[in-house]
Amino acid sequence: MDLGLQDKRALVLASSRGLGFGIAKALVEEGANVLLTGRSEERLAEGQKILNEQGPGKAFVKSCDLSDQSSARTLFDAAMESLGGLDILVNNTGGPPPGLVTDPDSKSWIDQFEMMVLRVIELTNLCIPELKKHGEGRVLTVGSGGVVQPIPNLGMSNTLRSALVGWNKTLSTEVAKDGITSNMLIPGRIHTERVDELDAAAAKRQNKTVEEVAEASRAMIPTGRYGRVDEFASVAAFLVSSRASYVTGSVVRCDGGQIRGV
Repeated sequence: MDLGLQDKRALVLASSRGLGFGIAKALVEEGANVLLTGRSEERLAEGQKILNEQGPGKAFVKSCDLSDQSSARTLFDAAMESLGGLDILVNNTGGPPPGLVTDPDSKSWIDQFEMMVLRVIELTNLCIPELKKHGEGRVLTVGSGGVVQPIPNLGMSNTLRSALVGWNKTLSTEVAKDGITSNMLIPGRIHTERVDELDAAAAKRQNKTVEEVAEASRAMIPTGRYGRVDEFASVAAFLVSSRASYVTGSVVRCDGGQIRGV
């Protein structure tokens, strides 16, 4: 199936590793040109090299920290300069430290809200006029299974990412007339460095080995395994493609059946 992504221009947040890099890779494989973003210049350079050797699309990079209040404008301007315009925005952010929802103080809540929610909204608002230009803009926001089934010991993540569910649905109704779709993609246990970090934290907390924690997690997934990044990225590529023009306002799961809610 031709996804119609050849020469499309995409800004993918937090794309130096993990799910973000996987999505960027999938888009480049489809012929899109992508701006990679993240805090580590070294990782971005490595990712750019990999993607440009792979092709057929091209990868550009911009280092940026979402804790910076000017980061939304910085990233938007970088996309305009590197890509010459924008067709696709993939919102993706790192997660907060694990812990109980009662643990963080007010400053921690504010800091994480700004990085995980406010920057996403600010950047999307900057991008909307550009996404309207060709009548086929795409906004995709990567969430977490915790917005459907709260994940133990990820209190801040469950709370803050859930705010984006209501925002996504509202946005989708406001921009649909302009040909823009806005969806959320929810991962289950996709094998990334972040998942390894969470398994390690759980192992320490439960006085178990990391493999024991991972085995218990796999046992709760109907497919019996962690998902692959490329499996998740393939769903993302479809959702931002011309083939998904009638899918909007949705929360789509790629979780191997892990999430228990209907």
